[in-house]
Amino acid sequence: MARKKSAAWAPFPYDASGFAYPGDALKQAWPRLHAGDCEPYPDSKRAAALLKAAGKAAPKLDAAALAEALTDAWRAFHHGDFQAAFEAGQALGPVGASVAVKAIGIHATYLVEDEEEKLRRFELAADLAQAAVEALPREANSHYRLAFALGRYSQGLSIVKALKLGIAGKVRTALDTTLELAPKHAEAHIAMAVYHAEIVDKIGAMLAGLTYGAQASEAEQHIKTALKLTPDAPIAHLEHGNVLLLLDARRNEDAAAAAYEKASQCTPHDAMEVLDAAWAAEQIE
Repeated sequence: MARKKSAAWAPFPYDASGFAYPGDALKQAWPRLHAGDCEPYPDSKRAAALLKAAGKAAPKLDAAALAEALTDAWRAFHHGDFQAAFEAGQALGPVGASVAVKAIGIHATYLVEDEEEKLRRFELAADLAQAAVEALPREANSHYRLAFALGRYSQGLSIVKALKLGIAGKVRTALDTTLELAPKHAEAHIAMAVYHAEIVDKIGAMLAGLTYGAQASEAEQHIKTALKLTPDAPIAHLEHGNVLLLLDARRNEDAAAAAYEKASQCTPHDAMEVLDAAWAAEQIE
């Protein structure tokens, strides 16, 4: 049977002409584009290593073909063609999960309005990431994408339901593993800061510390580390503002506004960063 074609996703709503990264431009821009998630550039050597590590879960491609498929998927992601990036990554199984999860996750976060559809997409993202954890457990982004997907999924639930499902513990484990494998993973530091801040905000400092080991001081330290690692990334300043408000909205209102202002003024280098900066700008209007 022919595979049913997916419904078209909402398109990237801004000018993406500066984010095409054709040919070698993607490799040249890669260190800046992936300063936050430490994703290795998918050349043939990297592709061969992924094929070997994934074993039976690897796609039936040689290293050169896989490298081309992955670079095309990431090129689509950075250009804002999130559906194309997701579908290309998904087709590669666990080896393509990093780009697939990031694509569906960023699109759902910013460009899907229906809350049930958001949950469905984050749940799908979590399933893809879990398969990557099982197939590629030594890849930091297998674990980080799982933490990202579960974290976003839990934000769409009530705190009681999220805690009952044990999502907080799964997110913490995934982030701990990410940082063990990649200590300079800025996005994992950001997510860890949000983890600590959200739990402190939801259930109070004392219970958060006793039950989940969540502490305001840890949130502050992780976001500080992320800002040091990626001072030019909109998401670092955006989430800094969010963390400040979670920890003490009244006292930190001005500092959070300043953080959102910094995020909105960062020069975006791809479609995701445009969306990050635009969201931050909305918070100060």
